[in-house]
Amino acid sequence: MTFTPYSRPAPDLAPERLPGYPAPDRWRRVPATGQHYLDVGDGPPVLLLHGNPAWSYAWRRLLPALTPEFRCVVPDLPGLGLSPRFPAPADPAGRLWHHLAHLHALFAHLTGDGGLPARGWGLVLHDWGGPFGLAWTLRNPGVVSRLAVLNTIGFRWPPGHRLPRPLRWIRDSRLVAGLAHATNAFPRAAVRRGVAGRLGAAERRAYLLPYAHRRDRRAVVDHVRAIPRGRDDDAWQLLEETAEGLAGLPMFVGWGMRDPVFTQPVLDEWIRRYPEARVHRYPDAGHFLMEDAADELGGHLREFLATAGRP
Repeated sequence: MTFTPYSRPAPDLAPERLPGYPAPDRWRRVPATGQHYLDVGDGPPVLLLHGNPAWSYAWRRLLPALTPEFRCVVPDLPGLGLSPRFPAPADPAGRLWHHLAHLHALFAHLTGDGGLPARGWGLVLHDWGGPFGLAWTLRNPGVVSRLAVLNTIGFRWPPGHRLPRPLRWIRDSRLVAGLAHATNAFPRAAVRRGVAGRLGAAERRAYLLPYAHRRDRRAVVDHVRAIPRGRDDDAWQLLEETAEGLAGLPMFVGWGMRDPVFTQPVLDEWIRRYPEARVHRYPDAGHFLMEDAADELGGHLREFLATAGRP
C-alpha cells in the first residue's frame, strides 16, 4: 500500500492547552501514514472513530469509563486533529476510499507492531466516523464483534431528511465554502451549537486548536463538501451492502435527541433496520452526545462492550 506524502506536518500542540486529553505518553503515530492516535487502557481492543470537525479530543470524557476494561485506540482521521494534512480526493467516493486506506494501515500496524488481535474488536462510531467505520467493517469481516453507532448514518438519507441550511450552503457553494475555510466558521459554530449544554472556554479552544491556521483546515470544509446530495449519490454505493453485512452483529445505538443534523428520522431508520439493537436516547444531548451525556453514555457503552459479542 502506497501513501501520498503529506504536504504539511501535523499541528504541534502543547498538552497543557488540551484539558482532559490523555498525556503525550499515550500519543502514537502510524509509521506508514503519520496518522496520530491515542492508545489508552488495557483489555480487549476498542476503536473509536470521530467525525467532522471533531478530532480525538471529542472522546476524552468517555475514556475514563472504558479504559479500565478496554484498550482504546482513538485515531485522528487523516487531515483532522493531530494527523498530517494529506491531499485527499475531492469526490465523496474517493474520500471514502482514502479513509479506508488509512484504517487498513492503522489496523495492520496495531495487529503487527502493536500486538493486538485480528478479531474481537469493539467499534464506536460518530458522525463521519460512521460511514468510514462501517465501510471498513464490511470489507474486513470477522474483525468487529460489537458495534456502537452514535448520531451517524450508514445508509441513504431517509425520505424527507434535510440538512441544516448552513451545511447546504457550504456543500453547494464554492464561494461559501471558501469563506468557511477562511474564517473557520464551521468548527466555531460546531463547538457551540453541537452541544445542548455549554462547553467551557478552554475546551472550545482545545477543539479549535488543530484548525487555528488556515493551512490546517482544508479537510474540514472538504468533508462538508463531500456530504451526499441525494439518495442516488454515488457515495452511497460503498455502503449499500450495510444491512446484510452487519446482520447478526451486536449493535448499540446511542442518540442525542437534540441533534439538528442526525434527526429523528435517521434514528428511526437505524431501529427499523436493526430491531435487535440496544437503543439509548439522550433527550438533553445534542450532536456531541459524548459531551452532553458523557457519564450516562460512558456507563451504557461500557456495559454493552463488556457483555455483547465477546469472543
